[in-house]
Amino acid sequence: MGGSQTKPTVMLMVSMTVFGTIGLFVRYIPLPSAEIALYRALIAMALLAAYLLITREGFGFAAVRRALPLLLLSGAAMGFNWILLFEAYRYTTVSVATLSYYFAPILVTVLSPLLFREKMTVKQAVCFALATVGLILVVLGTPEESGNNRHLIGIAFGLGAAVLYATVILLNKGIREVTGIRRTFWQFIAAAAVLIPYVLCTGGVTASTLNGGGWAALLMVGAVHTGVTYCLYFSAMRSLSGQKIAILSYIDPLMAVILSVAVLHEPPTMWQAIGGAMILIFTLISELKQKTPQS
Repeated sequence: MGGSQTKPTVMLMVSMTVFGTIGLFVRYIPLPSAEIALYRALIAMALLAAYLLITREGFGFAAVRRALPLLLLSGAAMGFNWILLFEAYRYTTVSVATLSYYFAPILVTVLSPLLFREKMTVKQAVCFALATVGLILVVLGTPEESGNNRHLIGIAFGLGAAVLYATVILLNKGIREVTGIRRTFWQFIAAAAVLIPYVLCTGGVTASTLNGGGWAALLMVGAVHTGVTYCLYFSAMRSLSGQKIAILSYIDPLMAVILSVAVLHEPPTMWQAIGGAMILIFTLISELKQKTPQS
Protein backbone atom coordinates (compact mmCIF):
# COMPACT_ATOMS: atom_id res chain seq x y z
CA MET A 1 0.00 0.00 0.00
CA GLY A 2 1.59 3.25 -1.12
CA GLY A 3 2.04 6.08 1.35
CA SER A 4 -0.36 8.31 -0.56
CA GLN A 5 -3.04 5.61 -0.29
CA THR A 6 -2.56 4.74 3.38
CA LYS A 7 -4.39 7.70 4.94
CA PRO A 8 -7.50 7.62 2.68
CA THR A 9 -7.66 3.82 3.00
CA VAL A 10 -7.64 4.05 6.79
CA MET A 11 -10.23 6.85 6.65
CA LEU A 12 -12.53 4.72 4.50
CA MET A 13 -12.06 1.68 6.73
CA VAL A 14 -12.92 3.75 9.80
CA SER A 15 -16.00 5.24 8.13
CA MET A 16 -17.26 1.82 7.02
CA THR A 17 -16.68 0.39 10.50
CA VAL A 18 -18.67 3.23 12.06
CA PHE A 19 -21.47 2.84 9.49
CA GLY A 20 -21.69 -0.82 10.48
CA THR A 21 -22.47 0.05 14.11
CA ILE A 22 -25.48 2.31 13.48
CA GLY A 23 -28.06 -0.43 14.02
CA LEU A 24 -26.71 -1.04 17.53
CA PHE A 25 -27.17 2.63 18.48
CA VAL A 26 -30.62 2.96 16.87
CA ARG A 27 -31.81 0.08 19.05
CA TYR A 28 -31.13 2.25 22.13
CA ILE A 29 -33.11 5.30 20.94
CA PRO A 30 -36.73 4.94 22.14
CA LEU A 31 -38.19 7.27 19.53
CA PRO A 32 -40.25 6.68 16.36
CA SER A 33 -38.09 5.90 13.34
CA ALA A 34 -39.22 9.05 11.50
CA GLU A 35 -38.16 11.25 14.40
CA ILE A 36 -34.75 9.58 14.61
CA ALA A 37 -34.31 10.11 10.86
CA LEU A 38 -35.25 13.80 11.24
CA TYR A 39 -32.75 14.43 14.03
CA ARG A 40 -30.10 12.53 12.09
CA ALA A 41 -30.60 14.85 9.12
CA LEU A 42 -30.62 18.02 11.25
CA ILE A 43 -27.53 17.17 13.30
CA ALA A 44 -25.55 15.99 10.28
CA MET A 45 -26.65 19.03 8.27
CA ALA A 46 -25.29 21.37 10.96
CA LEU A 47 -21.95 19.53 11.08
CA LEU A 48 -21.54 19.46 7.30
CA ALA A 49 -22.37 23.17 7.15
CA ALA A 50 -19.58 23.82 9.68
CA TYR A 51 -17.20 21.65 7.64
CA LEU A 52 -17.96 23.49 4.39
CA LEU A 53 -17.45 26.84 6.13
CA ILE A 54 -14.21 25.84 7.86
CA THR A 55 -12.70 24.30 4.71
CA ARG A 56 -14.05 27.20 2.60
CA GLU A 57 -15.40 24.78 0.03
CA GLY A 58 -18.62 26.78 -0.12
CA PHE A 59 -22.18 25.60 -0.59
CA GLY A 60 -22.35 25.76 -4.40
CA PHE A 61 -25.56 27.81 -4.56
CA ALA A 62 -25.37 28.41 -8.33
CA ALA A 63 -25.00 24.71 -9.11
CA VAL A 64 -27.70 23.80 -6.59
CA ARG A 65 -30.31 25.87 -8.41
CA ARG A 66 -29.76 23.86 -11.59
CA ALA A 67 -29.92 20.51 -9.80
CA LEU A 68 -32.64 21.43 -7.30
CA PRO A 69 -35.41 19.03 -8.48
CA LEU A 70 -33.15 15.96 -8.34
CA LEU A 71 -31.61 17.08 -5.04
CA LEU A 72 -35.07 17.41 -3.49
CA LEU A 73 -36.15 14.00 -4.78
CA SER A 74 -32.96 12.25 -3.70
CA GLY A 75 -33.06 13.95 -0.30
CA ALA A 76 -36.66 12.88 0.26
CA ALA A 77 -35.77 9.31 -0.78
CA MET A 78 -32.81 9.38 1.61
CA GLY A 79 -34.99 10.48 4.54
CA PHE A 80 -37.62 7.80 4.03
CA ASN A 81 -34.87 5.26 3.34
CA TRP A 82 -33.61 5.91 6.88
CA ILE A 83 -37.12 5.49 8.29
CA LEU A 84 -37.59 2.08 6.67
CA LEU A 85 -34.10 0.91 7.69
CA PHE A 86 -34.67 1.93 11.33
CA GLU A 87 -38.02 0.12 11.26
CA ALA A 88 -36.24 -2.97 9.91
CA TYR A 89 -33.93 -2.88 12.95
CA ARG A 90 -36.98 -2.93 15.22
CA TYR A 91 -38.71 -5.88 13.58
CA THR A 92 -35.83 -8.23 12.81
CA THR A 93 -32.20 -8.71 13.75
CA VAL A 94 -29.65 -6.06 12.83
CA SER A 95 -27.77 -8.58 10.67
CA VAL A 96 -30.85 -9.62 8.65
CA ALA A 97 -32.00 -6.00 8.27
CA THR A 98 -28.54 -5.01 7.02
CA LEU A 99 -28.27 -7.93 4.61
CA SER A 100 -31.71 -7.10 3.18
CA TYR A 101 -30.63 -3.47 2.82
CA TYR A 102 -27.45 -4.48 0.99
CA PHE A 103 -29.55 -5.75 -1.89
CA ALA A 104 -29.55 -2.11 -3.10
CA PRO A 105 -26.38 -2.34 -5.26
CA ILE A 106 -27.87 -5.31 -7.11
CA LEU A 107 -31.02 -3.28 -7.79
CA VAL A 108 -28.87 -0.48 -9.21
CA THR A 109 -27.09 -2.98 -11.46
CA VAL A 110 -30.42 -4.23 -12.83
CA LEU A 111 -32.08 -0.83 -13.25
CA SER A 112 -29.12 1.05 -14.78
CA PRO A 113 -29.46 -0.65 -18.21
CA LEU A 114 -33.16 0.25 -18.28
CA LEU A 115 -32.72 3.87 -17.17
CA PHE A 116 -29.32 4.83 -18.58
CA ARG A 117 -28.87 2.33 -21.43
CA GLU A 118 -25.86 0.84 -19.69
CA LYS A 119 -24.99 -2.68 -20.78
CA MET A 120 -25.43 -5.50 -18.30
CA THR A 121 -22.66 -8.06 -18.63
CA VAL A 122 -23.15 -11.79 -18.30
CA LYS A 123 -21.23 -11.66 -15.02
CA GLN A 124 -23.60 -9.02 -13.62
CA ALA A 125 -26.67 -11.00 -14.70
CA VAL A 126 -25.34 -14.18 -13.04
CA CYS A 127 -24.45 -12.25 -9.88
CA PHE A 128 -27.94 -10.73 -9.78
CA ALA A 129 -29.53 -14.17 -10.06
CA LEU A 130 -27.32 -15.69 -7.35
CA ALA A 131 -27.72 -12.72 -5.00
CA THR A 132 -31.49 -13.04 -5.45
CA VAL A 133 -31.22 -16.71 -4.47
CA GLY A 134 -29.34 -15.53 -1.39
CA LEU A 135 -32.14 -13.10 -0.54
CA ILE A 136 -34.71 -15.90 -0.91
CA LEU A 137 -32.66 -18.02 1.53
CA VAL A 138 -32.62 -15.13 4.02
CA VAL A 139 -36.41 -14.89 3.79
CA LEU A 140 -37.06 -18.65 3.90
CA GLY A 141 -34.55 -19.02 6.73
CA THR A 142 -36.74 -16.93 9.04
CA PRO A 143 -37.27 -18.86 12.32
CA GLU A 144 -40.73 -20.40 12.59
CA GLU A 145 -40.92 -19.46 16.27
CA SER A 146 -40.45 -15.74 15.54
CA GLY A 147 -44.22 -15.16 15.88
CA ASN A 148 -46.43 -12.60 14.19
CA ASN A 149 -44.13 -12.63 11.13
CA ARG A 150 -41.99 -9.90 12.73
CA HIS A 151 -38.85 -11.08 10.92
CA LEU A 152 -40.62 -11.08 7.56
CA ILE A 153 -41.95 -7.57 8.22
CA GLY A 154 -38.42 -6.48 9.11
CA ILE A 155 -37.05 -7.98 5.88
CA ALA A 156 -39.79 -6.16 3.94
CA PHE A 157 -38.76 -2.88 5.59
CA GLY A 158 -35.11 -3.63 4.78
CA LEU A 159 -35.94 -4.28 1.13
CA GLY A 160 -38.03 -1.12 1.01
CA ALA A 161 -35.03 0.79 2.36
CA ALA A 162 -32.88 -0.89 -0.31
CA VAL A 163 -35.25 0.29 -3.05
CA LEU A 164 -35.09 3.87 -1.75
CA TYR A 165 -31.30 3.73 -1.37
CA ALA A 166 -31.03 2.46 -4.96
CA THR A 167 -33.28 5.38 -5.94
CA VAL A 168 -30.86 7.81 -4.27
CA ILE A 169 -27.92 6.26 -6.15
CA LEU A 170 -29.74 6.40 -9.49
CA LEU A 171 -30.89 10.00 -8.95
CA ASN A 172 -27.34 11.00 -8.01
CA LYS A 173 -26.19 9.83 -11.44
CA GLY A 174 -28.17 12.72 -12.88
CA ILE A 175 -26.72 15.30 -10.46
CA ARG A 176 -23.44 16.33 -12.05
CA GLU A 177 -23.35 19.98 -11.01
CA VAL A 178 -23.10 19.29 -7.25
CA THR A 179 -20.71 16.60 -5.99
CA GLY A 180 -19.39 14.97 -2.83
CA ILE A 181 -20.06 16.55 0.54
CA ARG A 182 -21.90 19.52 -0.98
CA ARG A 183 -24.45 17.21 -2.60
CA THR A 184 -24.93 15.27 0.62
CA PHE A 185 -25.36 18.52 2.58
CA TRP A 186 -28.18 19.67 0.30
CA GLN A 187 -29.75 16.22 0.37
CA PHE A 188 -29.80 16.42 4.18
CA ILE A 189 -31.59 19.77 3.89
CA ALA A 190 -34.13 18.21 1.52
CA ALA A 191 -34.55 15.20 3.82
CA ALA A 192 -35.17 17.48 6.82
CA ALA A 193 -37.63 19.61 4.80
CA VAL A 194 -39.68 16.50 4.00
CA LEU A 195 -39.34 14.83 7.40
CA ILE A 196 -40.35 17.86 9.51
CA PRO A 197 -43.97 17.97 8.27
CA TYR A 198 -44.12 14.16 8.20
CA VAL A 199 -43.06 13.90 11.85
CA LEU A 200 -45.41 16.70 12.92
CA CYS A 201 -48.34 15.04 11.14
CA THR A 202 -47.66 11.57 12.53
CA GLY A 203 -46.24 11.11 16.02
CA GLY A 204 -45.07 14.66 16.70
CA VAL A 205 -41.90 15.60 18.58
CA THR A 206 -41.23 13.32 21.56
CA ALA A 207 -37.50 13.83 22.17
CA SER A 208 -38.24 15.26 25.64
CA THR A 209 -38.91 11.68 26.79
CA LEU A 210 -35.31 10.62 26.16
CA ASN A 211 -32.99 9.85 29.06
CA GLY A 212 -29.22 10.44 29.04
CA GLY A 213 -28.46 7.20 27.23
CA GLY A 214 -31.06 7.91 24.56
CA TRP A 215 -29.64 11.40 23.93
CA ALA A 216 -26.10 10.00 23.74
CA ALA A 217 -27.16 7.37 21.17
CA LEU A 218 -29.09 9.97 19.14
CA LEU A 219 -26.12 12.36 19.07
CA MET A 220 -23.86 9.47 18.02
CA VAL A 221 -26.18 8.59 15.11
CA GLY A 222 -26.46 12.20 13.93
CA ALA A 223 -23.00 13.57 14.67
CA VAL A 224 -20.65 10.60 14.40
CA HIS A 225 -22.43 8.06 12.19
CA THR A 226 -23.60 10.71 9.74
CA GLY A 227 -21.88 14.11 10.02
CA VAL A 228 -18.29 13.12 10.87
CA THR A 229 -18.32 9.80 9.04
CA TYR A 230 -19.69 11.27 5.80
CA CYS A 231 -16.82 13.79 5.85
CA LEU A 232 -14.32 10.94 6.26
CA TYR A 233 -16.05 8.89 3.57
CA PHE A 234 -16.08 11.59 0.89
CA SER A 235 -12.57 12.79 1.75
CA ALA A 236 -11.26 9.24 1.34
CA MET A 237 -13.15 8.64 -1.93
CA ARG A 238 -11.22 11.42 -3.67
CA SER A 239 -7.98 9.42 -3.55
CA LEU A 240 -9.14 5.81 -3.94
CA SER A 241 -10.15 3.72 -6.92
CA GLY A 242 -13.73 2.55 -7.36
CA GLN A 243 -12.62 -1.06 -6.95
CA LYS A 244 -10.94 -0.42 -3.59
CA ILE A 245 -13.98 1.55 -2.40
CA ALA A 246 -16.25 -1.36 -3.41
CA ILE A 247 -14.13 -3.88 -1.50
CA LEU A 248 -13.76 -1.78 1.67
CA SER A 249 -17.48 -0.89 1.70
CA TYR A 250 -18.21 -4.46 2.77
CA ILE A 251 -16.72 -3.73 6.18
CA ASP A 252 -20.10 -2.08 6.92
CA PRO A 253 -22.38 -5.16 6.66
CA LEU A 254 -19.75 -7.48 8.12
CA MET A 255 -19.44 -5.23 11.19
CA ALA A 256 -23.24 -5.12 11.50
CA VAL A 257 -23.44 -8.92 11.43
CA ILE A 258 -20.62 -9.29 13.99
CA LEU A 259 -22.25 -6.84 16.42
CA SER A 260 -25.67 -8.39 15.92
CA VAL A 261 -24.31 -11.80 16.92
CA ALA A 262 -21.71 -10.81 19.55
CA VAL A 263 -23.40 -7.86 21.29
CA LEU A 264 -27.14 -8.21 20.65
CA HIS A 265 -27.05 -12.03 20.70
CA GLU A 266 -28.98 -12.34 17.44
CA PRO A 267 -27.42 -15.31 15.63
CA PRO A 268 -28.78 -15.88 12.10
CA THR A 269 -30.10 -19.29 11.14
CA MET A 270 -27.88 -21.47 8.96
CA TRP A 271 -29.88 -20.61 5.80
CA GLN A 272 -29.85 -16.91 6.62
CA ALA A 273 -26.08 -17.04 7.05
CA ILE A 274 -25.65 -18.82 3.70
CA GLY A 275 -28.08 -16.43 1.98
CA GLY A 276 -26.43 -13.37 3.52
CA ALA A 277 -23.00 -14.56 2.40
CA MET A 278 -24.35 -15.03 -1.13
CA ILE A 279 -25.80 -11.50 -1.20
CA LEU A 280 -22.52 -9.94 -0.08
CA ILE A 281 -20.20 -12.08 -2.20
CA PHE A 282 -22.11 -11.81 -5.48
CA THR A 283 -22.87 -8.12 -5.00
CA LEU A 284 -19.16 -7.51 -4.50
CA ILE A 285 -18.22 -9.60 -7.55
CA SER A 286 -20.78 -7.68 -9.60
CA GLU A 287 -19.25 -4.34 -8.56
CA LEU A 288 -15.64 -5.31 -9.27
CA LYS A 289 -14.43 -4.47 -12.73
CA GLN A 290 -12.27 -6.87 -14.68
CA LYS A 291 -8.82 -5.46 -15.38
CA THR A 292 -8.11 -4.98 -19.07
CA PRO A 293 -4.84 -6.59 -20.22
CA GLN A 294 -1.97 -4.22 -20.99
CA SER A 295 -1.13 -4.04 -24.69
